[in-house]
Amino acid sequence: MILKDEKDVLFIIQELLTYPNETEWIEFKHNNTNPDEIGEYISALSNSATINGKIAGYMVWGIDDKTKQIIGTDFHPSQEKKGNQELENWLISLIEPKINFRFYEVTIDRKNVVLLEIEPAFKHPVKFKKEAFIRVGSYKKKLKDVPQKEKELWIALEKIPFELIVAADKLTADDILKVLDYTKYFELLDLPLPESKELIIETFIEDGLVKKHNGQYAITNLGAILFAKNLNKFTNLKRKAIRVIEYKDNTKFETKKEKIFEKGYAVSFENIVEYISDILPSNEVIEKVYRKTSPMYPEIAIRELTANAIIHQDFFQTGTSVMIEIFPNRIEFTNPGIPLIKTDRFLDAPPKSRNEMLASFFRRVNICEERGSGVDKVVIATERYQLPAPLFETGDNFTRVILFAHKELKDMEKEDKIRACYLHCCLKYIQRDIMTNASLRERFNIDAKNTAMVSRIIKDALEAKKIYIYDETVGTKARKYIPYWAK
Repeated sequence: MILKDEKDVLFIIQELLTYPNETEWIEFKHNNTNPDEIGEYISALSNSATINGKIAGYMVWGIDDKTKQIIGTDFHPSQEKKGNQELENWLISLIEPKINFRFYEVTIDRKNVVLLEIEPAFKHPVKFKKEAFIRVGSYKKKLKDVPQKEKELWIALEKIPFELIVAADKLTADDILKVLDYTKYFELLDLPLPESKELIIETFIEDGLVKKHNGQYAITNLGAILFAKNLNKFTNLKRKAIRVIEYKDNTKFETKKEKIFEKGYAVSFENIVEYISDILPSNEVIEKVYRKTSPMYPEIAIRELTANAIIHQDFFQTGTSVMIEIFPNRIEFTNPGIPLIKTDRFLDAPPKSRNEMLASFFRRVNICEERGSGVDKVVIATERYQLPAPLFETGDNFTRVILFAHKELKDMEKEDKIRACYLHCCLKYIQRDIMTNASLRERFNIDAKNTAMVSRIIKDALEAKKIYIYDETVGTKARKYIPYWAK
């Protein structure tokens, strides 16, 4: 856990504001400065961060917890005291086991905002004044009063994140600089390259890429998977390189081209996206008297789905990796592991990641969307390109997302139309809007005189129980529709 400067603090606060509600690991306050209350929240948010697989818990002062508006705060932690002790020292003395937590003050829109970053519990529940607390929804409770949460916490405490497992140890500083692309790290974060290798290693240690181990250095899985010059140098990561395969036809019978990206994900990500974009087919569009070549698929969808496949993969599945397969009529993104949320809730549910540290770094360097999902961007982009709706599916041990090439409405199967209708309805709902016959007609680029075609699609989606009528008292022509989960 590390925040180096004001830029990082502002980034964290802006990211926390993107969540629709307070979560079990985020708390917003105005001016509540009661020391005991703060101590209890440190315990609760630390324990809840562990249950939710987060790299930190957060408490923010100066934010309205309902509107998320920045209202400012009179709380200045460096000036607060409990008795004769400074607040931070007093809290440290009563928190056990000892964890890292830090207060940061920043100014946003000329208003004072305070961020408290709290390390997750490790090995044992975090207690304040010998009492452990937990969050249940947006409420703080004593851990002993919530047996199910206590059970979840102990299960989570027994797990070691993949990112923190050692990938290679017994190394010198020179060894590390030979196998990790340290220049790419500083380039991505827009930081000056330190003048000495010792400062480079120290920076890596602070970011969890390297740690001191048995008197020497060790590279963590996080460091290797992000910045390895060659993943084959790491025994347990050899099969984690990303594969891109192009096929001659719509089957897997004959491979046209295959490329394996053996560098770390942060090093090779832009090259992967560029490579895919270069080999994807294009459409030729006639605008007035000119012909214009347009990509078959939106680049934003390629970027987000590639990043999602990387972030959400199950690294503990051996012998398999992220695979991107390109066919003349579709492109498939497959990653090891089944998703932590249902596929039909990808668009609206708060994202969950097995690899929170990896996801956090990708967000820091703007590789993926802030909240870690990006599915809304994919759906928006496919609608604008008038493509069939993406398909999300799972198998016994994998997750797959399929983007389809352009297809006329008359050539789409019934299930394709229902899926497009459902995702359009979800997209409208999360944008604080509601789907109508007119909005779906626009999504499919159907002429106004062909309203009956859209009505048929809506009827099929209703019968499939993917959507519901918002208000049944309204006449058919003016009806609005919501996703099944919003009923």
